[in-house]
Amino acid sequence: MTADRDQTEPRAKRTIISVDAMGGDLGPGTVVAGVALSAHKNDEIGFILHGRRDVLEPLVARRRNLAGRCEIRDAPEIVAMDEKPSQVMRRGRETSMWSALESVRSGEATVCVSCGNTGALLLMSVVRLRKLPGIYRPAIGVLWPSPNPQGFNIMLDGGADIRADAKDLMQYALMGTSYARNGFGLKRPRVGLLNVGTEEHKGRAELKEAYDLIAANARVAEFEFVGFVEGRDLPGTLCDVIVTDGFTGNIALKTGEGVARLISDLLREAFSHTPLSRIAALLTMTSMRRFKKRIDPRRANGGVFLGLNGTVVKSHGAADATGVSAAVKLAFQLAQSGFTEKLAARVASASLLEQDDEAAEEKNSGDSQ
Repeated sequence: MTADRDQTEPRAKRTIISVDAMGGDLGPGTVVAGVALSAHKNDEIGFILHGRRDVLEPLVARRRNLAGRCEIRDAPEIVAMDEKPSQVMRRGRETSMWSALESVRSGEATVCVSCGNTGALLLMSVVRLRKLPGIYRPAIGVLWPSPNPQGFNIMLDGGADIRADAKDLMQYALMGTSYARNGFGLKRPRVGLLNVGTEEHKGRAELKEAYDLIAANARVAEFEFVGFVEGRDLPGTLCDVIVTDGFTGNIALKTGEGVARLISDLLREAFSHTPLSRIAALLTMTSMRRFKKRIDPRRANGGVFLGLNGTVVKSHGAADATGVSAAVKLAFQLAQSGFTEKLAARVASASLLEQDDEAAEEKNSGDSQ
């Protein structure tokens, strides 16, 4: 979708992002600040902000660069970060989260961005946008800082569903491939299946079955399957996409966030320990800023809900303006690439391959009888 470049230019020149402005730990002021930062960086984005009009109008009015680029949709209810998804659904229609998703469902906006309650956002997304045909379970694609040229690796599932059988994992590989191709421009992404070792005899039965399914789809889906990978490969260079179940993926994600925070705290402590170390900190300030930026989780902010009839970007609940802007940037990139349509086509082609294999097995079974 598009919106006015300013009050006089045609609506067809802007990509519209639908934003749940009331979600997140830091409140609507931070969300509006992040939207304004994105508007400053990219003149091709327009916004629909969803939330309490009496709260949002003054916040938007203070940001001059949002004039003519931001529409406010009044939604009186807010989804609390600690609410159970089942409780939210009872009053969902009145919430800013529901309203934001509705704009994508109706075609007014291309992508929805929210910092809100992950469980509630996922449930509402499935209810309002529905799963793509052939998708068994949606997944959350999250980003890991990596030395790879694109700067990040993609891991999924990041916590949408703690369960995943072999067919789910195969579809995660397809969805991750489409995300890597359309989000980072990788023509032939490398896919790895997370396991406790790289040997083929290791792992649970569903992992061994998933290995065969992913390998069988690699040629048709135009990705390179590198086989089993280990936890140390999440931030490594062996692959671009790492496939795992949501239980393992979410633990890995939270562990990575904790380690990054620990490294930052230890460096700060080390450089302030003695007068000499404080001098050393001054001498290395430029390098340390570059390092801090490289591991800054805000730059990797934005988990994408994959497998839905519409694109939803989940920003971290504690994201500041920089983090919200990063999520909007990712949403814009996916909108520009026609991500949802391409993902649907990729899943459909894999489903046809699976049907052909099943038909061949049935024919061979009939012939042997």
